[in-house]
Amino acid sequence: MSKLVVTGGHRLRGRVRAGGRKNSAVAILPATLLADGPSIIENLPDIRDVAVYCDILRALGARVTVERRNNGSEGLRATVDPSGLKRESPPEPLVNSMRASSYLIGVLLARHGRADVPFPGGCDIGSRPIDQHVKGLTALGAGVKIEHGVVTAEASRLTGAPVYLDVVSVGATINIMLAAIFAEGTTVIENAAKEPHVVDLANYLNAAGGNVKGAGTDIIKVTGVRRLNGVTHSVIPDEIEAATYMIAAAATGGDLIVENVIPKHLESVSAKLAETGATVDENGDYIRVLGNGRPRPVTLKTLPYPGFPTDAQQQMTTLLTVATGTSLVTETIFEGRFKHVNELKRMGAQILVEGRTAMVEGVDHLTGAAVNATDLRAGAALVVAGLLAEGESEISGVHHIERGYERPVEKLVSIGAVLRRTE
Repeated sequence: MSKLVVTGGHRLRGRVRAGGRKNSAVAILPATLLADGPSIIENLPDIRDVAVYCDILRALGARVTVERRNNGSEGLRATVDPSGLKRESPPEPLVNSMRASSYLIGVLLARHGRADVPFPGGCDIGSRPIDQHVKGLTALGAGVKIEHGVVTAEASRLTGAPVYLDVVSVGATINIMLAAIFAEGTTVIENAAKEPHVVDLANYLNAAGGNVKGAGTDIIKVTGVRRLNGVTHSVIPDEIEAATYMIAAAATGGDLIVENVIPKHLESVSAKLAETGATVDENGDYIRVLGNGRPRPVTLKTLPYPGFPTDAQQQMTTLLTVATGTSLVTETIFEGRFKHVNELKRMGAQILVEGRTAMVEGVDHLTGAAVNATDLRAGAALVVAGLLAEGESEISGVHHIERGYERPVEKLVSIGAVLRRTE
């Protein structure tokens, strides 16, 4: 079993580049199947989820070639030619490995009039229903059923319609956008997700000839078009990877510049780090973070964008374990986002979880221990914990971390961390 062995007590210093946004990549890659010709997607992160999605596209008949830019230091470039696309169901083992495979429902429905997609998988972080996806596709005229672990959506014709999402759902927003791209008339999605990767997908679709307006607001309008063209598109930077390095820098008392970022996407994280006492300087496409001793306690609540991201909550909770007082962390998005707490307790953290709120009583220091990553962001949180702890930590469940962080060992070692991967 693969493990990360982390020796704590080393400050992170220097420069590190954030890769392309994972959540953009796994939405835009399936969207390339809607085009009539090849698309080139640049700045893709070199992570497991991207590799799996490329394998899914190949299994569906697309021709996919991937090359590393500048020996991988500038991410990946994928060329996707959908001309050989087949009317088949994507492979269940691959679909079950990630949540974003649900986007194939909207894509294949729009392209073929029918989608048969095994129920999507992904991290076990709480309830992640697809009822809002079904509501939107049904409004467009599709019949949707879930039988024997397969989601089947079918329509002889899709027609634009108003769709009001009962809860803000990134996945449902994206799936409806994809399904509506060829629908007759205009689809209006109200209470839509505002996340930057929703905007990134809209930018790809519009560059390819689509007509999507309002992305980044809570009302998105998609007017159907006859066809999309293949285009070249560069994925935006990953603010969660950037946030993880920012938090790690503060946790280790470091001085770190995180490059290839869009500071606006990180405003909530920057503000909360500053509240803990860290120095955060924004400048163009990079952010500098300086840790200034033990953090001050804070109150934190996750919210949809532009609020504090749930995907950075576990890392921030780790930082707060060594704060000078008691912090309150409330998780409003996924109820299963405190599974890392028991692992942090093995390292000496004092955390009490009641419902969706964690009371984090800061301690002087954490100590190294053998811990297990139960999901992607929990794994990142445990790496942060290992970096700030005294002694050596062994983190199992490395495959979760590699789903969303490119070359984590190489990047961390380059900025002063002491860690290695063992098999």
